[in-house]
Amino acid sequence: MIMRTSAELIAPAWLDPARPVPDIRTALPGPRASEILKRDQAVTSPSLPRAYPLMPRRAFGAVIADADDNLFLDFNAGIAVNSTGHCHPRVVEAIQQQAAHLLHYSASDFYLPIYSQMCEALAATAPMTGPVRVFLTNSGAEAVEGALKLARHATGRQNVISFYGGFHGRTYGAVSLTASKSKYHKGFGPLLPGVYHAPYACNRLDPVTGARSHDPDETFDYLENVLFRYELEPTEVAAIFVEPIQGEGGYITPPAQWLVRLRELCDAYEILLVADEVQSGVGRTGKMWAIELAGVQPDILLSAKGIASGLPLGAFMARAELMQAWSMGAHGSTYGGSPVPCAAGLATLEVIESENLLANATEQGEYLLGGLRELWRDFDGLITDVRGVGLMIGVEFRTAAGAEAVQHAAFERGLLVLECGESTLRISPPLVISRDQAETGLRLFADAIGAVAAASLVH
Repeated sequence: MIMRTSAELIAPAWLDPARPVPDIRTALPGPRASEILKRDQAVTSPSLPRAYPLMPRRAFGAVIADADDNLFLDFNAGIAVNSTGHCHPRVVEAIQQQAAHLLHYSASDFYLPIYSQMCEALAATAPMTGPVRVFLTNSGAEAVEGALKLARHATGRQNVISFYGGFHGRTYGAVSLTASKSKYHKGFGPLLPGVYHAPYACNRLDPVTGARSHDPDETFDYLENVLFRYELEPTEVAAIFVEPIQGEGGYITPPAQWLVRLRELCDAYEILLVADEVQSGVGRTGKMWAIELAGVQPDILLSAKGIASGLPLGAFMARAELMQAWSMGAHGSTYGGSPVPCAAGLATLEVIESENLLANATEQGEYLLGGLRELWRDFDGLITDVRGVGLMIGVEFRTAAGAEAVQHAAFERGLLVLECGESTLRISPPLVISRDQAETGLRLFADAIGAVAAASLVH
């Protein structure tokens, strides 16, 4: 179990330990939340894909209070971002101390001490043999863009491959690699040339039964016998971008041997293997990096989301000889690795280690997986799969309508989950989640599924 000091266990005054969590006091959205919703709909971009009318005002650990002081149990962690929970005292303290000394100076043009300190701390976690160099960004999409540039520059090759179901971001290079939903490409062509896609982990969804099937050879048959035979010389491929566990694509967990074979294919053609761990990394699977579960070493690794517990920070790490291939000025960022996000990132890494959050992710994840698989047996006409590792769990429903209905039913009960893929709900709470919170989350999720099943919303 995780261990904390007495100071770190003190909840804020608004979170009464005697009060049951969640605690929904108003109809949702409440009156204050409704005012926020009205203002938001008048001035913000309609491209923002809001899931349900949640208006967070403050949060602590795995609990969120909305504008009307309704309390919610957070089982999506801001899309797998708040790794150490909301407002962890040590992270907040690090942010406050850094903000009092230096808010910003660009590490792109000057030697910012905390920048290299953050790079050093990240490099120490890298699942690679030998020296590693690090470039800090503001986001996961920026990390993808930087890695794409680095791969092409270091290899002198122009083409890259990613996978169907993969999500790598919404900037132009990143969205060109993305192939999780056609809507991400609609209206934005032409996209980046030289990007090809292949089947991911031999994962196929039966449209009738909703069940998934796996053919371990499909990916490699396609690459060797179709793509490399008819469209693309493998000697002109710079890199293969892969999520060790697909996030937005549906929390798809491939067999370890699939990643091993992918590494072997890359080695055979001197292709760089780029592990996109923006969602799966920073302890979410019980390992610091999900690719460690397969014992595979990437050439480049991408991180963001949970790396700074909610502040904008991303990174791409690479074998030193790859980074040394490009010259001064080849890549830069005014804000990437700014002092305050770096302070949060360093505190996040320290908390993950000192509070044994990797072990907690494994322990609570196993408990949640067991409980969710019991729900699968109880609602096998509604649920078609439960999969995952650590606190990166997907519950797949027979239909997209079923998943959406359960998502909203959970929200109404004070449990925050989030859709991904075509009909999956992701279970990705903060790594600090307690057993009591895991038990409460399971109970609320079961109540939500039962209500949807009883109302016959999916048939």
